[in-house]
Amino acid sequence: MLGGLITAVRTLTILPMPGKDAPRLADALHFFSLVGALIGALVTLAVWFFGAVVLWPMGAGIVGVVMSSLVTRGLHLDGLSDTVDAYFGSTERERRLEIMKDHHAGAFGVTAITLVLLIKTAALAQLAVLGQWAAIPVPFILARLTQVLLAVMLPYARAEGGTAEELVKQAAPVHFISTGILALILCGLLIKSCAPLLLLVALLLGPLLGRWMKRAFGGVTGDLLGFANEIVECVLLLTLAAALPYWQNICSGFME
Repeated sequence: MLGGLITAVRTLTILPMPGKDAPRLADALHFFSLVGALIGALVTLAVWFFGAVVLWPMGAGIVGVVMSSLVTRGLHLDGLSDTVDAYFGSTERERRLEIMKDHHAGAFGVTAITLVLLIKTAALAQLAVLGQWAAIPVPFILARLTQVLLAVMLPYARAEGGTAEELVKQAAPVHFISTGILALILCGLLIKSCAPLLLLVALLLGPLLGRWMKRAFGGVTGDLLGFANEIVECVLLLTLAAALPYWQNICSGFME
């Protein structure tokens, strides 16, 4: 079981982790939500320091985005760029998958990364202004839960295989159930009664993204999992930043 956690940390972050990897790559899926919480905690620490100590909300947003990108080594941003380039680069599935394998970033991909980073910066800056530090890890937790959901829902898109093939083919409902329960517990501890609302948003986004991926690419790949992660993070961060000032009556106890 510990091997799954080690593999999850090594797969999703740049953080050093001693020990042996899990015998099956999919064992890591049980811990994706926990690793999301770890990433979110590091981002929160950076945002808190610049927001509460330095008193620079915009700097807090910038540093939070930098921390997120560094700790994940830009893995999901790369998937975002490759996916957007592939989707707008062709209307044929096979050609899209070929474009996705190209390591060069096109104009569409660069634009997508820029927009995502701007949205995250603005949302984190707003959360710093509001002083809602406990809410920040939640999008990072639920974005990793969405990755597991998509891995369980969809077939692997590449006939010739790829880096995420083993992970996707081994993914089973038990992985989603276990990391889903863990995500709900973690989010409940952080944002109390708001947790089910944010979980619902993530669970609605996941199938919508999955349906689009199946139609556009024939399934899922590692890049598409990264793309989904960035989209869910953006939507949830934006939702929190925009809605928290008005949720005092909806989410009782959260704003105390």
